[in-house]
Amino acid sequence: MLQCRLGSFEGLRIADLFAGTGALGLEALSRGAVHCTFVDNDRNAIAVLQRNISSFGADARAEVRAQAVEYAPPPAAPCEVVFLDPPYRTGLAEMALKRVGNAAWIAAGGLLSLETAGERPEVPPGFELETERRFGKAHILLLRRLP
Repeated sequence: MLQCRLGSFEGLRIADLFAGTGALGLEALSRGAVHCTFVDNDRNAIAVLQRNISSFGADARAEVRAQAVEYAPPPAAPCEVVFLDPPYRTGLAEMALKRVGNAAWIAAGGLLSLETAGERPEVPPGFELETERRFGKAHILLLRRLP
């Protein structure tokens, strides 16, 4: 769904928030993204994530932040793609949208991919709904930041 809209991850800056083991960010790096900022506050997930980054040989293109998303400062430069995959039914989706739905996190025209357990949060100001899909329990929203 995202690949069709982007065409390519080549040269893009990515943020993988609630990263877990980093599957989304590492996939983007494998497809040509130049940098990924990973954020998660689970120590076990961070340990696995760091091993995965090293195994992939992406240490120079990755920044790992062991902290809660609500306290994470924006990356050095806005990202063209932000992945949000918070734990289901925790209210963290709404908090994360408010926290990162701005120019410091997402470049104008950039995409935000949000996965929830079926609840559909409101599209935040400054974004438009690009598309949405349901896959079993997962509800994925793709939002584009307006210029």
